[in-house]
Amino acid sequence: MSTERIYAILLRVLYLMRGSFTRVVPLFAWAAIDIVLWGFITRYLNSVSHSGMNFVSTMLGAVLLWDFFTRAMFGVTTSFFEDVWSRNFLNLFATPLKTSEYLTGLVLSSVLTSFFGLVVMLVLATLVFGLSFFAYGALFVPFVMVLFLFGIALGILSISIVLRLGPAAEWFIWPMPAILAPVAAVFYPISVLPEPLQWIARLLPASYVFEGLRAIAAHEAAPVGILAIGGVLSIFYIVLSGWVFARTYRYAVRTGLIARYSAETVS
Repeated sequence: MSTERIYAILLRVLYLMRGSFTRVVPLFAWAAIDIVLWGFITRYLNSVSHSGMNFVSTMLGAVLLWDFFTRAMFGVTTSFFEDVWSRNFLNLFATPLKTSEYLTGLVLSSVLTSFFGLVVMLVLATLVFGLSFFAYGALFVPFVMVLFLFGIALGILSISIVLRLGPAAEWFIWPMPAILAPVAAVFYPISVLPEPLQWIARLLPASYVFEGLRAIAAHEAAPVGILAIGGVLSIFYIVLSGWVFARTYRYAVRTGLIARYSAETVS
């Protein structure tokens, strides 16, 4: 892989950000609104509940991490959509650019945008609602990394879907985090789900993160084992999604479907 071509993909995203205020604001605005909304909800739940559970550390922490996962996924897909919307995707692959270099550039752009949003959310949740991530200890880092890798994998799979079905399929991609949330055990344990959905939840790395988050909030033993499962699943999905994208790209080139991304038509 050429580091110069990867840097070029990243630089293109940075130039878009630098020249557009409307592209920068969404990096943190929606996440900040979620933190404020759920921050007040969890404060209210703490005031009316006598269960002894701290809803700020469990539910608000879950909202923050789920938003981070969503930012990581959209960091990949939005950069790809920028190339589709500007009818530039085909031009990129008229150069010696490899699919691995293109994906690496998208992942690096997602690193920048998603961690920028994470910092904003952390500052807001800590200063306004007193959410202390020191309570999670050193496990907070693997929590974040597992979600980041899963978000990247889902982002790459999403752009493969759009590449196969056409630009109009982007409307299948935007609601994907909302579709996954009920079975990812973000706000409740896997055990409350019906048995078939529990099997689906166990296939999602995010469910292990949120199960671990609740275990720490309940002062149970450090959930190292289930986090390891989540980490292995995330790496597997990264490899799988990269393979799917490469296969889909070759299919689009072989069958001529990639012509849908030409400058003449985006249908």
